[in-house]
Amino acid sequence: MARALKIVIIIAGGLIALFAIATMVLFLFVDTDAYRAKLEATASKALGMEVRVDGALGMTLLPSLHITLEDVHLTQQGTEIASAEKVRLGIDLFPLLQNKIRIGTFALKHPRISIERDLDGKFNYQNKEPDGDAETTLGWSKVSLSEGTLIFSDQQSGAGFEASNCSLIVDQLRPAGWKVSDLRKNLSFTAELACREMQSHDLTLSAVNLSASGKDGVIDLSPVTMQVFGAQGVGSLRADFAGETPIYVLRYELPAFRIEEFFKLLSPQPVATGTMDFSADLSAQGKTLNEIRPTIMGNVTLHGENIQLLGRDLDEEFSHFESSQNFNLVDVGAFFFAGPLGLLVTKGYNFASNLQGSEGSSEIRTLVSDWQVERSVANARDVALATGKHRVALQGGLDLANEKFNDLTLALIDADGCAKVRQKIRGSFLNPEVEPPNFLKALAGPVTKVLKMGRDLFPGGECEPFYTGSVASPK
Repeated sequence: MARALKIVIIIAGGLIALFAIATMVLFLFVDTDAYRAKLEATASKALGMEVRVDGALGMTLLPSLHITLEDVHLTQQGTEIASAEKVRLGIDLFPLLQNKIRIGTFALKHPRISIERDLDGKFNYQNKEPDGDAETTLGWSKVSLSEGTLIFSDQQSGAGFEASNCSLIVDQLRPAGWKVSDLRKNLSFTAELACREMQSHDLTLSAVNLSASGKDGVIDLSPVTMQVFGAQGVGSLRADFAGETPIYVLRYELPAFRIEEFFKLLSPQPVATGTMDFSADLSAQGKTLNEIRPTIMGNVTLHGENIQLLGRDLDEEFSHFESSQNFNLVDVGAFFFAGPLGLLVTKGYNFASNLQGSEGSSEIRTLVSDWQVERSVANARDVALATGKHRVALQGGLDLANEKFNDLTLALIDADGCAKVRQKIRGSFLNPEVEPPNFLKALAGPVTKVLKMGRDLFPGGECEPFYTGSVASPK
């Protein structure tokens, strides 16, 4: 029995050796252009897109069969979706005996991938379904790329980004087919991605790194780390495609980010210095962006202490507010929105520029900005700031899905939390309507003292507090 097994092993080894030698002879003495044409045709049929190899073809047999393609292009209806300086394919030997090509490993060097989604929500690679009966079997166990560039643009939302100098390693990849629904529900993999830089409009992220895994229709990106606004952000994203409607859960923290770096997105001139902490815990569901946006739920928070406002003395201006009336309380809203949320709500009102003055400075001792999001409407839960002598608080909501202010009201409040001056902002983020300040009582001098004495003598005359949150009144 042992002798028979030994004979079988020897015969099998000999067949493999003969096959390897035959393959090498074929590649050395047969016209490579014929192989180029067959490879292009087979790959095009498998992917449902046109594959073109403009450079040289090469092959190595040890330690396994690998084919190298140079200057490779992938197009869809004349539009280039991807290109690579070099593509290296690891071919499994035994399927070749059945005249089939099974790609086990797939490596790209200097790839450039451009993904677009049109106004109908269709991606540029979805125009044609690949041929499931193609001779090539894409049973990849490992995919990698180095020094790559990824470009994404979404005509539906106007969003987009470009990630450069990226490397990717995907292991244990088990594709379930090329249809998007199959990939989402049945794809299995683990992956590591690193990009030196990712840029979207005026926002630049650096040192972007993430770990990812997928199984049974659930894809987890965790952790996701990046450098933004002079700080290290960390988060996670879970996408569950197992059910009829995809479910998403996002968590993100950006501790001690530099507020001056954020305000550079809103104003070329320095506005403030200091650090703030941002966090978000959100969930949503839907198949398209339009379905997802109205379902957003969760919490967004922003906290900071000892922030320096440059160019304006808020305490001085608040003290003379009634006589001068040359300052909008709404301008202070920039601090409440600073951070990723601020990029959305500051579209039509230039908070940062309106805060700039010619002289003086202010210390914002404490700032709390806590929002509860329900069906894409962010409602102020505890939003206020305190300077050395005054407090400003905010009530109302932000309709993120429809991009409009929901009766947002800012108020200058006294030690009891009562509003002394109120000011409202309504309308869309792009074209907001800011009402003039509404003075509810005098802000300084004898009248304030008389009103305070009246409240002390007649407790029933006390106002209903505008603010009862965590930011204490200055002493």
